[in-house]
Amino acid sequence: MDKPLFIGHEIFRGSSYGPKHPLRVPRVSTVIDLSRAMGWLPRAQYVTAPRAKPKALHAWHDPDYIAALQRVEAAQQTQSDDLARYGIGSVTNPVFPEIFRRPATAAGGSILAGELLAQGGVIYNPAGGTHHGLPARANGFCYLNDPVLAMLSLRHHGVQRIAYVDIDAHHCDGVAAGFAGDPDCLMISVHEEGLWPRTGVIDDDAGGNAINLPVPRGLRDSEMAHIRDALILPKVAEFAPDAIVFLCGADAVEDDPLAHLSLSNNAHWDILRGLMALGVPRLLVLGGGGYNPWTVGRMWTGVWGILNGHTPGEDLTKAGEEVLRALTFHGNSRGRNPPEHWFTTLRDAPQEDAGTSPVVRQRVATLARRPFPKRHVW
Repeated sequence: MDKPLFIGHEIFRGSSYGPKHPLRVPRVSTVIDLSRAMGWLPRAQYVTAPRAKPKALHAWHDPDYIAALQRVEAAQQTQSDDLARYGIGSVTNPVFPEIFRRPATAAGGSILAGELLAQGGVIYNPAGGTHHGLPARANGFCYLNDPVLAMLSLRHHGVQRIAYVDIDAHHCDGVAAGFAGDPDCLMISVHEEGLWPRTGVIDDDAGGNAINLPVPRGLRDSEMAHIRDALILPKVAEFAPDAIVFLCGADAVEDDPLAHLSLSNNAHWDILRGLMALGVPRLLVLGGGGYNPWTVGRMWTGVWGILNGHTPGEDLTKAGEEVLRALTFHGNSRGRNPPEHWFTTLRDAPQEDAGTSPVVRQRVATLARRPFPKRHVW
């Protein structure tokens, strides 16, 4: 493909998990609107995500579970054993009008990306990144696991060696379940220590192919820069993948209501730039977590800008500012009293400090010495 492709859908504009759920906030629609307001999203680069058919989802998900999601959507109520058996109908994974269609559309976009990337290129699916979904169970706001389905799609279309890099504040337990022990998949997860699901401890190598780096609360840009330069980029380069799947959850940015890290959006953007500079022929960028509409919308729009060679700067277009001023959020005190720069810039002020904490430096050094699994011979 000549230019990066943006995969989106209008279902994400009107669909919500419910008025009190963290995913009540507009995310993908904000990124679409803001990218268009910046002049960065011409029609030729926009692809409407298809809704994945059950057969495509069966590549990893249990058919009975997929049938249960369809049944619950049609009836808008669960049966007696749906919660215990499938995790459907909990506070975190509630019944809502598009309980099958919405995740199936996000998954359809990621499956399509695997097909379109067969010959190389760059694709952005901000609706993707549901990395907690399990084969037969909803888990952590995730009814399906589109990163796993994306990587299986890449494999189906001839792309064997994949580096999966996840900097969401939460550990990617579902992806680990899908690719543990796979010597042709390198999994790197940087996540907040002790945060749900409380998996991904530093000693967990998922059968030999995972690098899990739990980081303490308050992680700042300078520490993430050390992680990037001493661990993420060298390990991906050494692994020499055919494709990179990068999940850039915005919940690691300061002012997210569900996590406790102190990164600015510059940290995410700089990791993206570093991965792009490796020259891997295929790059799929997914969204993930993020529950403050301003921090999510600004960061993910900047991701799309960088993929297209733009530099997210200090000033927005007037139309872009109007998109941001139209948002509302009462999830924390900052949301009730948003700072002016949330309306007028994409770029946060960097969150710098005196250096890298000894804990982070020691953990990075330990993981940097970890050997790779042997390359599979086909």
